[in-house]
Amino acid sequence: YYIIMISDLKSTYHELVFKRPSGTSRGVLNTKDSWFIYQSDLAGVRSIGEVSIIDGLSKESPNDVEVELDQILTGDRGLSEVSSVRFAQEVLERSKDGKDPFELWDCPFYNDHDPIKINGLIWMGERQFMFDQIKDKLNEGFDCLKLKIGAIDFNDELELLSYVRSQFSSDEVELRVDANGAFDPSNALEKLKRLSEYDLHSIEQPIKPGQWSSMSQLCEYTPIAIALDEELIGYSYDTADQLKLLQAIKPQYVILKPSLIGGFEQADQWINLAESLDIGWWATSALESNIGLNAIAQWVSTKSNPMPQGLGTGQLYTNNISSPLTITDGHLLYHPDKGWDTASFLNDI
Repeated sequence: YYIIMISDLKSTYHELVFKRPSGTSRGVLNTKDSWFIYQSDLAGVRSIGEVSIIDGLSKESPNDVEVELDQILTGDRGLSEVSSVRFAQEVLERSKDGKDPFELWDCPFYNDHDPIKINGLIWMGERQFMFDQIKDKLNEGFDCLKLKIGAIDFNDELELLSYVRSQFSSDEVELRVDANGAFDPSNALEKLKRLSEYDLHSIEQPIKPGQWSSMSQLCEYTPIAIALDEELIGYSYDTADQLKLLQAIKPQYVILKPSLIGGFEQADQWINLAESLDIGWWATSALESNIGLNAIAQWVSTKSNPMPQGLGTGQLYTNNISSPLTITDGHLLYHPDKGWDTASFLNDI
């Protein structure tokens, strides 16, 4: 008999490379930092979690992550207070308990291969580039589009929305926009009024976070539902503090990015508070690799939330980990027959 011992916990850095530059109001992304914490044996990966940060959005730096990982690997750290690391720890622990490293929750997405409806993401860029993305997503069967706005001329952005509405009514295609805090509080309400002419579902984070009074006024008088996003990132893990924020601003929705808000336990806490105040929610991946995306999709699948989720980021990279995650007709699906390419992952490191 051969006894195969599971090795000690390890970590490795993996720079994800975008297939093409991806623009937001904070700038253009070409690469993204990620780390994996994992255990393996001669048969391959036995458990794995992903640490994922976004430069300019995550509150932690690469150095913060490295320091935390060093302490975790030496056994000197419990559940981390660093959001992305805590997310990875939670995924790693769940990864140890399934029949394979990628079964994390008992959920319809994994067990029954039920699809999750997602929005088609339109990145910022030149007008023609955004126009081409819109046409592609519509041709691919998406009936919910999310446009990043706030970086090009506002009138050009309105023209893009006008084009979609000239082709499809709000009953046929749901339109969401994400300003990433790009609007100035002094003219944000006027911009929301102009945007409302196109029957939008919602706008994410119209002004920068931390401006509770201005955001509260916008949420009270807006003609479009407002969803908080960056407002939750790096905020307190304390339930009372979170409740204070929601009660002060009274948004119509909150956006949950588990790797940026302290993991799944914190995401559940935000959901419970939001639902107690009749605030809606949906989840969005934060540019994780397929490792993190799989975890978020399975978690979302346990919630029975029928809204389109923001989980369409798995095809962005040239060097993502091959996985069973696929997108068909505006839905994310898990096809186990495709398998995970963990052998290549181990060879790369």
